[in-house]
Amino acid sequence: MGRMTQRLKVHRIGDRSVSRIESVAVEEPLEIRVAALPDRGVPAGGNPLRPASTTVTTTMRLPGDDFDLALGHLVAEGLIGGGDDVATMMHCTDTGPDGSPTFNVVEVTLAAGVALRRPITERTEVAMSACGVCGSTSVDDLIAALPHSPADDEAAFGLEAIHAGMAAMRSRQRVFEATGGVHAAALLAPDGEVLVVREDIGRHNAVDKVIGWAAREGRLPLRGHALLVSSRAGFEIAQKAAVAGAPVLACVSAATTLAIEVAERSGVTLLGFVRDPRATLYAHPRRISATDPGL
Repeated sequence: MGRMTQRLKVHRIGDRSVSRIESVAVEEPLEIRVAALPDRGVPAGGNPLRPASTTVTTTMRLPGDDFDLALGHLVAEGLIGGGDDVATMMHCTDTGPDGSPTFNVVEVTLAAGVALRRPITERTEVAMSACGVCGSTSVDDLIAALPHSPADDEAAFGLEAIHAGMAAMRSRQRVFEATGGVHAAALLAPDGEVLVVREDIGRHNAVDKVIGWAAREGRLPLRGHALLVSSRAGFEIAQKAAVAGAPVLACVSAATTLAIEVAERSGVTLLGFVRDPRATLYAHPRRISATDPGL
């Protein structure tokens, strides 16, 4: 797992005290910078020009899948429309105190003629792992700016498929298995296949990584798919699902009032407490069927 975990000495206390070596999830900052190409675009040699870049955000994250995180963040925050808006992504050659590369800066160069869809605001300058940056000052702003409305999506999932997807996501959480210290997000296809799983110390970062993967694969908007998250459903998670066009959002824990409002108004089916054999439906239940009518 490379830079994702670190082996450290800890002390277990309780009935008996013992010292042991355990794996701990690595937490490091990632600075996301954006640069715009001039109209002439990328030279024939394939290397982009190096225009001045602007820092969009700095977030504490689990190292790994950094390009997915950067691309997904830009899409989920409404700054770009998808993978086609990006020419290149690269790690900058920043170094730590010991002189070794940290890979903690990603520079995203926009495609020729592409500009950010809205200004970078103070709210997008620093994002901490515990609270995502919503990029909207109100639910009204979010709904008005949605690039893909999930409201008319005719996706349908059996509750058993949602539970099977959650179980598959859990089985692929390698860092969580080693450390117990990270969240995960996954994308469930209409046929029940879990297409991708991403882990991060921040639940919103894990979601951004999934959206970034989908953008790179040309799968946006996420029509017909379900977004699975190993956390509660807060405003920022519901926002990201709506912006990505996911008609179903299923979370392991509870939903908040703002998440429910976003789901109701954007047309996203929202499930919380998804723990086999049950779940709580908060919004747009028509897309979920259960074999047991009592569920």
